[in-house]
This record gives sequence, C-alpha cells and structure tokens, in this order.
Amino acid sequence: MPIPRGGLRAALKTTVARRLSACLCVLAISAQPAVPQEDPWARPVLGFMGVPGILDMPTAHPMQDADFSLSLGVFEKTRRGTLHFQITPRLSGVFRYVNIEGYGTQDQYYDRSFDVRYLIAEEGRHTPAITVGLQDFGGTGVYASEYVVASKTFGRLRATGGIGWGRLGSYNGFTNPLGILSDRFETRPDGEDGIGQTGKLDARHWFRGDAGFFGGLQYAVNDRLLLSAEYSSDAYESEERRIDFDRKSSFNFGATYRIQDNIDLSAAWLYGSTFAVGLTYTFNPKTPNDYPGGLDQAPRAVQVRAPGSAADLGWTQQAGATQILRGDMQSFLAADGMVLESFAVDARTASTSVRTGTQVYPAQAVGRTARIMTQLMPASVERFEITLVTPGGMPVSTVTVNRSDLEELEHAPDGSWQSFARARIEDSGPGAATGVPEGAFPRYDWSFGPYLSAAYFDPENPLRLAFGLQLAGSFEPVQGLVLEGSVQQSLAENISGLPGSNSILPHVRSDANLYAGAADFTVANLTATKYFRPGEDLFGRVTAGYFEPMFGGLSGEILWKPSDSRLGLGLEVNYAKQREYEQGLGFLDYDVVTGHASAYYDAPGDFHYQVDVGRYLAEDWGATIGIDREFDNGIRIGAFATFTDVSFDDFGEGSFDKGVRFHIPLSALTGSRTDLSITRTIRPIQRDGGARLEMNTRLYEQVRAYQQPELQNEWGRFWR
Repeated sequence: MPIPRGGLRAALKTTVARRLSACLCVLAISAQPAVPQEDPWARPVLGFMGVPGILDMPTAHPMQDADFSLSLGVFEKTRRGTLHFQITPRLSGVFRYVNIEGYGTQDQYYDRSFDVRYLIAEEGRHTPAITVGLQDFGGTGVYASEYVVASKTFGRLRATGGIGWGRLGSYNGFTNPLGILSDRFETRPDGEDGIGQTGKLDARHWFRGDAGFFGGLQYAVNDRLLLSAEYSSDAYESEERRIDFDRKSSFNFGATYRIQDNIDLSAAWLYGSTFAVGLTYTFNPKTPNDYPGGLDQAPRAVQVRAPGSAADLGWTQQAGATQILRGDMQSFLAADGMVLESFAVDARTASTSVRTGTQVYPAQAVGRTARIMTQLMPASVERFEITLVTPGGMPVSTVTVNRSDLEELEHAPDGSWQSFARARIEDSGPGAATGVPEGAFPRYDWSFGPYLSAAYFDPENPLRLAFGLQLAGSFEPVQGLVLEGSVQQSLAENISGLPGSNSILPHVRSDANLYAGAADFTVANLTATKYFRPGEDLFGRVTAGYFEPMFGGLSGEILWKPSDSRLGLGLEVNYAKQREYEQGLGFLDYDVVTGHASAYYDAPGDFHYQVDVGRYLAEDWGATIGIDREFDNGIRIGAFATFTDVSFDDFGEGSFDKGVRFHIPLSALTGSRTDLSITRTIRPIQRDGGARLEMNTRLYEQVRAYQQPELQNEWGRFWR
C-alpha cells in the first residue's frame, strides 16, 4: 500500500540542521575506531563557520590534504551546516547551508554560500602560517567577508591574529589600509543583508570598506581537549536587527573535545549572550577505512613451470585443446567474479578478453587473470595478452605480460613496479573478438531494490525526497548491443510540492514537481545502445530510446582517447524530445537538437579536468567546466559550473548552474568487493539554463578506467 504523499510531506518538513545532525551521528557511530594523534595540532579544529577556526573566527592552518569534513553548529536561532574539502595541501573549498529562524520575511530562512581559502605561507620555525580567505563570495551575502589571518604555534599554545573586511570588519572597524593602493578600497558597496539574488560573483565588494582586527588563543590541554578564547570583529548587525540577537561582548570562550581522531565536539559561550554547540566529522578519502588489503578472497598463486617444460609442444597436437582451455578459463574467471569474452591460444601466446565484472579495480583484474593463466596454460605459452572489455562489450586496452616475469616477480619487494615496467599496454584496436565461448550470448542481468532521488535547497523545504522500488534489467543479444531499462514504483515523495516554475526559458528541468506528481508507476529509462570501435584510439556509440525521466530521443557519440594519453576528445550530438509528465511512452511537443564537444584531461596528482562546449536543452549555448579530485580507491569529489548565453537575471535564482558532486564506491568503505556506489550531485538550485541530458551510456568514464594512466595509478593492486 503506497504511503500517502501528504503524510510524508509533513514528516519530511524538518530543518536541514536536524537532518545533518542525524547524518553526523550515523557517521560517528559507524566510524572505525581511531587512536587520537599525539600531536594535538596534527589536524586543526573547525570553528562554528565550518572552517579551521578558533570559535567564530578563522585560523590560518589548513586541514590535512584531502580531508572532507561535515560540521554542524547551533546557537541563537541559527544552525550552520558546512562541507569543507581540503582540495590541495594549500587550497580548500567550503559549501555552507544555514537556517535562521525569523530572519527576513520568512519564519525559517535558508541561506547557502561558498568559501575558498588559500594558504599563502606554511608555518616555519620563526614565522606563522598565513591564509587568505573569501567567505560567502557566491551566495546572498549574509556572511560575506574577506580576511587575511596568521597563526603561530608555541608548543601547546597557538596564537592567531587577522584582519577582516565585510562582516569581519564590521565591529570596531578602521579605515581600510588597502586605501594606500587606491581610494576605491575605502568604500564597500551596500549589500542586501543576504536577501538578494544568489550566485553572482561580485568582486567589487572584495577587500573593500572598513577593516577590523580579530584574534585569539588556543591551548591544548592534552591530545583530546582544546581550550579557546577569541576576540571577534563581527558585529552581527543584521542578526541584531532581524532576530533580536543580543551582542553584549566581543569575547568568545569555548572548548573542543576530540572524541576520536575524526570526530570533534565543541561548546562555547558566544558574544556574552548565547551558548553554542558544534559537531564535526572528518573523512579522508586517502585512508577511508582500516582495510588496506581489503577483505576480498585471496588471489590464486603463480604456478611456476618446471625447468625445461616450456619446450614441450605435445599439447598442440591434442584434439580440442583450445576448447578445453577456453572452458577452464571461463570457469576460473567466473569463480573470481569476471566474465570471459573471448579466448585464443597457440604454442607461445594466449589471448583472452575479459569483462572485469565484480572486480572493482581493472589492474587487479589483470593480475588475477594473469595468475589464472599461469595455472591453466601449457608450459610452452610464454606471452599472455589480456584485453579489457567494457560492460557494453567494447574492447579497450590489451595488457601483455610475460609468464617468466610473473614467475620471477610474484614475491619480489618491488614486484608491482617491475611488473608494470615490463608490461605493455596498448589500444586493443577495432578488430572483432575471436574465440567467443559457445553460449556466451545472449546475456542478461537484472536487479530489484529501493531507489532514492532528491531535490535540494527549495526555500520552503531544503530537502525533498522521492523513494520507492525499482526493477532494472539489461539484455545483450550480441556483443556490443545492449538493451536496458528500468521501471519505478513510487512509494512516497514530496518533490511534487516544489513551487511551480516561473522560468522564462523552456521548462526543461524546472517542472520537476509535475514529473514527480503525475504518476506512481513510471518508466525511468528504456534504451538500446550499440557500442563500436570505428578505428584505432576511437570509440563510438549510438543510443535510442528514453534516456531519463524527462527526455528521450536519439544520441550519437565519438570519443578519441589513445591508450597511453591523459587527453581525450569527444563529440556528442542528440535529438531530444521532452517526455510526458506521467513518464510512460508518450512525449510532449518540445524537442531540441543538443550536443557538446568535450575535452578531458587526467592530470597527475589525482586531478581530472573536463570542459564541455555546445548547445544545452533550453537551446542556450555555452560551456561547462568541471574539476574533480579522484583517489586510487575510486572515491571522487569535485565541482562544476556552467556559463551560457542566458543572462543571470533570465536564469533566475542562483544566476548560473553550479554544484558539487561526489562518487563513493562502497568497496572503499567496507573493504569488500562490490560494484555498488553512492553518487550524488548537489546543486544549490536546479533551473533550466545550462541543462544537459542525463545519459548512463557516455563513453569516457567507461573507457578511461581500462587505459594506461588509470591502470598505472592502481597497479599496486596487480598482485592482490
């Protein structure tokens, strides 16, 4: 029996702070036990703004490289939820979501903002760490400010002093010292107290107007307990005016207790009038769990040949030898979660094509396949050619290893590096596979389980959800042709309660409420895709059908991606037609030709860059820039922004499309083999400008995982 929508809508109308608090508690309970670090300053504490800070004021030291922190601070009608990511050892980014009761014209006011911080100088023996920061530089301006801050450590004592502008220069301010450079720094343009339009990067405000000093002291009583005292330069003018906040003092006092290395609990007395509490959870994608070797089953050992056995070619005269070896390979690979695509063998070389299946890491799949081949192949076979094939049936790369190298290096101290240096990784080319096992096609797969979708940051309800049951399946009649689809039965949702769209652009995304409320049983997607290799270093696909809940049509894509190159170039062209709100098989009147030219670059140091230039669903032209940091365990955290010929005013709230995204394979959290993952894109708000089709058949992510740069990054797993 479906749950009534009205009941769920009422149940879900809680504050964003309570949701974030619940998430933090779950994370804290599920976190792996950690011994607190002996150095109390190894990882700075986060203040009530969710950045490294004393209490309400920032400090200069950064978090550890790649730290991803979630924090919640609560005081005086204010709840601040913050995501902080240490993008590089010096650069960090922040997304903050705030709920203030009675601020503005609403009983519950929600505000979103972004910060960026950069470490100018590390702390030295005689010099402090120095950081410059922009606070709330892309939001409504509730917390808009800029600062330069310095911190110096003296054993268990850390001192901080800084100068701030905007909010951080609003109490006991003085004439801007940057005025010696230009008179324009002395005046800061009037703001809107955070009630204006979000998303505009107005650099005219930065480092302008009066400045103010702030600072404080932190004392580490031991490796768990930290005491803090600060002088704040934030006058809290808008809060005093709008929510009757009583700012009696500029001095704040508090304490932080480190429950575990990654969990902090803070309490403070702020501005002489209010008590504050905060909770912080920090997660580092480099070391997400205590399972460095994983919980997977042990790989097969390399079987070393007897001396002189390589000269024996008698097996080549045995009838049906190839068929027997092919059957054995198929069984052994299946036992390790992989699928044999094709197999061929002669006196000296064995060639096998493999789909990695449940093996999460392709390099690990190559290593396990090679060891299986040492156990099964006749002693005369010296060269193993292992071709990696995408789930759609496209051969990508061929890894060639010598059997004698495997026998020599299995237990060598530097076996991983030497095995990579001796291996050869090449493009597999467009040739058709030979030696496909009998009965390999047709293939099918299916799954059944719950689904969850979300809409974020509606001013009336910051988190709207839809959940239900989903049946998904795929059918592959021949290699490279994949039919797949899914149907969903909604059990409950409150996305249909979103306000109706006021967009002056074609409603390609802003009618989410109409799609959510039109029907309980829907066809989420239904497509036929043909994958092919048009030439060396080239990959192609053609997809037809219902791509996603809102659009269907015809899509074609070509990707150029050499096996040993970090650069890839792609071209996609689509004819898209808008689906009916009920998400059956019908369409609305709106259609559009859309497409993009894309450049991808897999940079050293875990970073990946992508630029897409072309026409979007609302017939606007522009470009999307995406930057992601990717870790060897598959965790990916990034951000994107889209700028098109739609003006900020025509786009509406948010000014332009932007957001943060993350992808977390569950194997990285559990240490067990699984191909399940958590993937989410969090936008401040979804509008019609800069909207692209949602496609799960795009080529680049399928191809790159099987090519040399990615295989090299994870080659340490070759022997696991």
